[in-house]
Amino acid sequence: MTRRHGKSMTRENVKLAIVFADVANSTRLYESLGNKAARELIGQCLSVLSSVTESHHGRVIKTIGDEIMCTFADIDHAVDAAIEMNRGLIDLRVDDNLPPNIYVGIQFGPVIVEDDDVFGDAVNVAARMVSLAKQRQIITTEETVRSMHPRHRNMSRNIDRTAIKGKSGEINIYEIVWEEKDETIMLDASLDSLIAETSLQLRLGNQVFVVDQNHPALTLGRQSHNDLVIDDIRVSRTHARIEYRRGKFVLIDQSTNGTYCAIQGEKAVRIKRDEATLFGKGDISLGRKIQRHPSGKMPFIHFEVKLA
Repeated sequence: MTRRHGKSMTRENVKLAIVFADVANSTRLYESLGNKAARELIGQCLSVLSSVTESHHGRVIKTIGDEIMCTFADIDHAVDAAIEMNRGLIDLRVDDNLPPNIYVGIQFGPVIVEDDDVFGDAVNVAARMVSLAKQRQIITTEETVRSMHPRHRNMSRNIDRTAIKGKSGEINIYEIVWEEKDETIMLDASLDSLIAETSLQLRLGNQVFVVDQNHPALTLGRQSHNDLVIDDIRVSRTHARIEYRRGKFVLIDQSTNGTYCAIQGEKAVRIKRDEATLFGKGDISLGRKIQRHPSGKMPFIHFEVKLA
């Protein structure tokens, strides 16, 4: 373990952004490059990550093997640094091998700073986030996203819910999407390629909407700021939301009167301040039971999950 020594201090309840960045597939690097070349490459990676941290007003706390832990007083500096960390490795390569990638986890919250080290719940959560990340992913929590500048909040998307040791219940997990979709993203061979091809199509009259990896959220409600607007007295201003989560589509009710969902082959259900996974095909109605309108029109939303 190596440390960056600064002025030793002890402070209680300092609020910091904790960032863990871990070089991906380091074991494979040793196998393919040999011990000496792999060690040199990982050392170069950590050097880049350290330089990026310092250039964004952060502080390197320690490096452990192929991982770096650093802190930032400002969450937005931490996010900018995490993005640049990923970009900064693109020129690092040995022979014709692809450049290394990293996993990044972030959490913003109170910690204890003592003798050039940092302890506390935010450290534990950040460590959990980096363990959930895939290559070139920046993973954080809803709590941290709420503390970000709107510029960074708009780059985030909810991808999962999970339980974390020491916290009650499950928490929402977010990804900071920093790459344009036409850039090359190197992922492990897995189900990701199949999941990415899944989309949810919604129809209301002549209107068609799509939720997928590129458009991961859709809002429904009475007010004009929603993606899908339904002018009905029983529909709340911001009534519901549909989110893409790793190939799944989740309907989330935020309303007063609830949301009705009828999946083909299943019994219709009413969701209120809760969520349900959409699959197959079916219908959604905001604030009203799913039934044919006397005029013969169907004032509810038809949905279908599709594979490209």
